[in-house]
Amino acid sequence: MTRRAPSTDDHEAHGSSSRVVRTCAALADSTAFNVAIFAVILANAAVLGLETYDAVVRDAGGLLRTLNDVFLGVFVVELVIRLTAFGSRPGRFFRSGWNVFDFVVVFASFAPGLRENATLLRIARLARVMRVVRLLPDLRVLIIAIGRSLPGVASLVVLGVLTVFVYGMVGWLIFDDHAAAEYGTIGEAMLTLFVLLSLENLPDQIALGRELSEWTVVYFVSYVLVAAFLLFNILIGVVINSLDEAHQIEQEREHADRLEHGEPEPESALEDRIAELRRALDGLERDLRRRSR
Repeated sequence: MTRRAPSTDDHEAHGSSSRVVRTCAALADSTAFNVAIFAVILANAAVLGLETYDAVVRDAGGLLRTLNDVFLGVFVVELVIRLTAFGSRPGRFFRSGWNVFDFVVVFASFAPGLRENATLLRIARLARVMRVVRLLPDLRVLIIAIGRSLPGVASLVVLGVLTVFVYGMVGWLIFDDHAAAEYGTIGEAMLTLFVLLSLENLPDQIALGRELSEWTVVYFVSYVLVAAFLLFNILIGVVINSLDEAHQIEQEREHADRLEHGEPEPESALEDRIAELRRALDGLERDLRRRSR
C-alpha cells in the first residue's frame, strides 16, 4: 500500500494550527493577558459582594446576573486559550493541579441543575474568585505551604490537646473547690486553659491561684512556658519549614515549565541552582571526611 505524500493543503493546515498554538501560548504567557484576567476576577468578586445587598439586587439584579454570565464567558475563553496553547498534547494542561482547579471551577457552572439551585450557583461563583491564587505566585506558595504543614500541624494539635488535658486534670485537682466555675470539671478546666493560651487572662488566673496558695504560680508559669511559648514556637518552625519546601516546589515547577517551552533559565535561577549544588557538594565532602576518620 503506497503512502500518500503530504499535500500543500496538509502543510498549510499544519502551519495554520502551529501558528494558532504559538499565538495562544504567547497570549497565555503575556503579562497583559494575566492582568486582564486578574481584573475580571476582582470585578467578579465585587459583583458577588453587591449581590449581598437587597437594595442593589432589587434595583440592578438583572444587570448583576448579566455581568456574572459575561465573567463566566471570559473565563471559558481564557481556559480555551490556555488549553489550545498545549497544541496536540492537551493532556499536559491537566498535569498542573492549578489548571485542574481552574477547569473544574469554571465548568462546574454548566453542571445540570446547578442554575436552578441558588445556593450551589453562588458557591460556584465564589469558587471562581479563588482562581486569583493561580495568578499570584507568592500567594500560590503560601497555599502550598499550608498544605505541606498540615501533617505537622495535626501532630502539634494532638500534642497541644494532650498538654491542655494534663494541665486541666491538675487544675481540677487544685482548684475544684476554690474555683468551680473555671475548673469544676475537666471540660471547664480545659476551656479555661485554652483561653489562657492567648495570655490575655493570665494576670486574673494568677491572682485567682494566689488566693489559694503562692505555689500555684508555678502551675500557671509552667503551663505558659510549655503550652503558649514552646508549642507556638514549634508551630512557627513547622510553618517556616513548609514555606521553604513550598518555595522549592514552585521553583522546580517553574524550571520544568521553562524546559517544556524551551525557554532559557533566568540568571537568578541559575545562580540559585549553582548555590544548591555547592551546598550539596559541601555536605558530601563533610560526610566523606567523617567516614575517612
